[in-house]
Amino acid sequence: MPDETSEEMPDARAAAAQMFALEPLDGDAFVIAPDGHGRERLFGGQVAAQSLRAACLTIEPGRPPHSLHAYFIRPGMPGEPLRLDVDRTRDGRAFSTRHVTASQGGKPIFEMVASFHDPEPGYDWPPPEPPRVPGPEGLPRPGVLRLMRHPRMFDIRLVRRPPADRFPLPHPFWIRASQRLDDDPGLHACLITYLSDMAVVSSARAPGSPRDLAQAVTLDHAVWFHRPARVDEWLLYSVDPVTNHGARGLARGSLHTADGVLVASIAQEALLRPATPQG
Repeated sequence: MPDETSEEMPDARAAAAQMFALEPLDGDAFVIAPDGHGRERLFGGQVAAQSLRAACLTIEPGRPPHSLHAYFIRPGMPGEPLRLDVDRTRDGRAFSTRHVTASQGGKPIFEMVASFHDPEPGYDWPPPEPPRVPGPEGLPRPGVLRLMRHPRMFDIRLVRRPPADRFPLPHPFWIRASQRLDDDPGLHACLITYLSDMAVVSSARAPGSPRDLAQAVTLDHAVWFHRPARVDEWLLYSVDPVTNHGARGLARGSLHTADGVLVASIAQEALLRPATPQG
């Protein structure tokens, strides 16, 4: 497996600034110019992260996101501008709700509802620590990152080797931004949203099922931000299949700090259409 240890790591600050370069329009609307990343379609995590960023820009500072729920409606085209329309659904004493529609060519491609919560005192119960895995230092970086459809702003270390000549990253893996980022909780939540879509569709397959599929795409995606976390510090991302029925599969994931603290939970339903046998 190729190791990128000798390669220069990408500039995470510049990549994040480019990704979140939202140009305001009239009202709570924003547009993002084509960034040149992607192959046949936009990376879903990028659209989700940009949509959450647009919602954050309509929220008073100090009220971070605590959850989001989203549906992928149409594939996004990397060569077209992306418009983000934010609806201020509610602003309460402790919570705010935003509805974001991402569209291209006048057609919606993505819908998100995000909720924001003022920090409050309360119980802090930690669940059991994740399974013991080797720490990130000394683990290899995956050479397959060159094939990914989004900016290479992350340092990734593999706990398990991927199957030969296979692109999907095997869970669990360690991940962090390749450079120290600003102390903006909203920015870190948006980048956690971005990485939360990495290799989840492939992890939603039933164990032992064929890897070759006629279609494998995300249908809906949810993230819960349990505790403040920095994406420029090591996070262990683990995703496992929950159930498969018909052409749909559900995967559930978690993000832990290097100290074993659970900071986010992820759930995603994927469309997994089996390949039709030849002849």
